[in-house]
Amino acid sequence: MTEDLDAATLAFAHRMFDLARSGSTDELAAQLDAGLPVNLTNDKGDTLLILAAYHAHPDTVAALLDRGADHTRVNDRGQTALAAAVFRSSTDAVRALLAAGADPAHGTPSAVETAQFFDLPEMAQLLRAG
Repeated sequence: MTEDLDAATLAFAHRMFDLARSGSTDELAAQLDAGLPVNLTNDKGDTLLILAAYHAHPDTVAALLDRGADHTRVNDRGQTALAAAVFRSSTDAVRALLAAGADPAHGTPSAVETAQFFDLPEMAQLLRAG
């Protein structure tokens, strides 16, 4: 698939993923509002939402969810944005994902399994509280 994309397009896509990783919410939101696909996925299956959650940027997570990001998507390793937010103990991102309907039992490992494995009782409680 990437062999069909030119260097400028690939560079732009990489920059969008970097915006999600760095929590550059305003710039990423502007790109989404201009037509960037909200469920853009990299070569590892990571969506913008998964990257924002993994890097603990709850404002970016919320902006992506507000624009229709699919919280059910899993990356190539079966991980969800919710499990990523739990792993990083990002309370606000976890709350935003749960409010959007993310399932704590979805994915491999699931958010519940992630909280148990990494001994994150506060995250486990948050997941139970929904």
